[in-house]
Amino acid sequence: MTITELINYFRNNGNKDEFFENNSLDPESEVIEIYMQEPLGIENEIKLFEIERTGGNLTYIHANIEYQNIIDFYYFTDFIEESKIGKNKDLTDEKLAEIFLNYCINDA
Repeated sequence: MTITELINYFRNNGNKDEFFENNSLDPESEVIEIYMQEPLGIENEIKLFEIERTGGNLTYIHANIEYQNIIDFYYFTDFIEESKIGKNKDLTDEKLAEIFLNYCINDA
């Protein structure tokens, strides 16, 4: 899954509980984090992991692939809610992915 696909899923009323279940994520986790395969880019694969699994590390190796933590999932959901209103609602998923990843890299 890419960040663009994740944005598309949730902008089109994707269900968080269903998403967590389909991706074997514990909804009771203290924090769910979004990790991206390096080098960071909107076409690179992302994975979501519970903080209990990653220990909060900035990098995490899963299936012999190194991922970098880019942001907490709940910040992502706030971003999605804001993308559904005002001028943001007319942006494409790809443009939102660029904006979101830029925020993750430079401001988060």
